[in-house]
Amino acid sequence: MNMLSIEQELRNNSYPGRGIIIGKSTDGTKAVTAYFIMGRSENSRNRIFVEDGEGIRTQAFDPSKLTDPSLIIYAPVRVLGNKTIVTNGDQTDTIYEGMDRQLTFEQSLRTREFEPDGPNYTPRISGIMHLENGMYNYAMSILKSNQGDPRSCCRYTFAYENPKAGEGHFIHTYMHDGNPLPSFQGEPKRISIPDDIEAFTQLLWDSLNEDNKVSLFVRYIEIQSGTYETKIVNKHQ
Repeated sequence: MNMLSIEQELRNNSYPGRGIIIGKSTDGTKAVTAYFIMGRSENSRNRIFVEDGEGIRTQAFDPSKLTDPSLIIYAPVRVLGNKTIVTNGDQTDTIYEGMDRQLTFEQSLRTREFEPDGPNYTPRISGIMHLENGMYNYAMSILKSNQGDPRSCCRYTFAYENPKAGEGHFIHTYMHDGNPLPSFQGEPKRISIPDDIEAFTQLLWDSLNEDNKVSLFVRYIEIQSGTYETKIVNKHQ
């Protein structure tokens, strides 16, 4: 798979929906993840990311305009020991609780499927980062309908052991804008990951569609120590 430009991937797609990036910094010392949300409706756009312990959660920017919290208010990022969970919905909690009971990432997600928001049937995308004794690996998952048929759930997991320095993978919910929105297809996209969290955060935010972008989270974790640095950008500050 060719290395793609994350800048071009985002600039050339007005509505990838929600997206997860996981990888390793160019110098090989940091595990990197990013998560962004976008919105077309007033309800979806009325959100911000706020820190919640070691993770984050979504919150209504203007509570008086919140109409349906069911699929937009959740914890996208939670930390369980040496594992960091990143998802686009409340399956973050499903993975956290499952892995806390010694289930695997994949087993935990067996109880879930795509979102019940027909006709889009938005895929559930998830990622897990595991750091232990100076080693780092990660996995990504997508649960989606079978070509828009809600009677069938397709489950895909992609695992990356000892990932290469400067390399990451990007998965998002929609191929592009549309009605209904077409689900992501294929493997997570291979992209480059820089060393500088400030520069990476700025690149991602500037590349997202100005009208549709809502919030962005970026975290760089020291693989040896587990210490981390986090950046959050909200369109509504």
